[in-house]
Amino acid sequence: MRKTNLILIVCILMTLVACGERQPDLPPAPAAEIPAPAAAEAEPPPEEKLLAAMSVEEKVGQLFFVRCAEPDMAAKIAEYHLGGVLLFGRDYKDAGDNWLTEAAFTAKLQRYQNAAAIPLFIGSDEEGGTVTRATRNPNLFAAKLPSPAALYKAGGMTGLLTDTLAVNDRLRALGVNVNFAPVADVSTDPADFIHDRAFGQDAAGTADYVAQVVDAMDRARVGAVLKHFPGYGSNADTHTGVAIDERSIESFRENDLLPFAAGIEAGAPFVLVSHNIVKCMDAAVPASLSPAVHRLLREELGFDGVVLTDDLAMDAVNLSAANGDVAAMALLAGNDMLVTTDFETQIAQVLTAVERGVLPMETVDAAVLRVLRAKIQLGLLETSQSA
Repeated sequence: MRKTNLILIVCILMTLVACGERQPDLPPAPAAEIPAPAAAEAEPPPEEKLLAAMSVEEKVGQLFFVRCAEPDMAAKIAEYHLGGVLLFGRDYKDAGDNWLTEAAFTAKLQRYQNAAAIPLFIGSDEEGGTVTRATRNPNLFAAKLPSPAALYKAGGMTGLLTDTLAVNDRLRALGVNVNFAPVADVSTDPADFIHDRAFGQDAAGTADYVAQVVDAMDRARVGAVLKHFPGYGSNADTHTGVAIDERSIESFRENDLLPFAAGIEAGAPFVLVSHNIVKCMDAAVPASLSPAVHRLLREELGFDGVVLTDDLAMDAVNLSAANGDVAAMALLAGNDMLVTTDFETQIAQVLTAVERGVLPMETVDAAVLRVLRAKIQLGLLETSQSA
């Protein structure tokens, strides 16, 4: 009896010990959280890196697309940090008014590029027909480029595009990388001032022409310049006076803006704004000096490339400039580059406007970034160089 009780007591004690050692069922401990590595800071685009290293003088110089000032243009390019030079008929000739040979012409353009710390836009007006520069030189081209309307009549769109590509391929090989074409103005009336330079068809036909020409120029790596925004219509010549456009905004949206929209969609890197006063957009100043016109171009048409003024030497724009300070006024309106002859005076005026706070540095920087992006797009500014 005692032995049995002893065994029972031992069993009870062993059971109690076992129960005391058992741990309650608990959820597994969470794994230790390893902090995620800090995200690497995004590399800024090459144009932003280049902008950050530029002086105010270098930035302002990039905003000028200037007519050549012979014979010391290379020195001017270096001194004023110019963004681009625009060639006229005289630039295809020597001092004796003889057409330059190919070797002499390309050497001159190379001197210009060698003088520039940031590669230059080198532009020329090669619309065809009444406005040609390069193809007038028989040492560079076999024949002067006919107008787009004449090319279309002779060979249809295929023939027109074949000649357009060939001429622009040749321009790029010579050192010209921006062609101030195509004319995107809608004109079907031979009495219009702009008619001989236009395609001569309605808005839809002109839009189709513009889109295909921009594509052909892009394949040649020549920057297309859509002009003359927002559409020249039947206005008079702004080289010699003021032209006032009385048309409605509906008229522009239904007709004149269509070729510009098509060219922008095709990837044109430049749009040139006219000096016409377009009353339905801004009755006070020419389109080139109007913030309202530039907002329409940026916001309604979605253009994010380089906006150019027409030549600031024209009478139509100088009559509207306050105290002759047309350059700062044009930049404040929304232009990125100023086409001008009097760049030495105007660069000084822009620098003064920046110094006084009249022209915000943010406005200058935004314009310079668009200029640099266009140079990258055209293969002038390699991303490794800009970085």
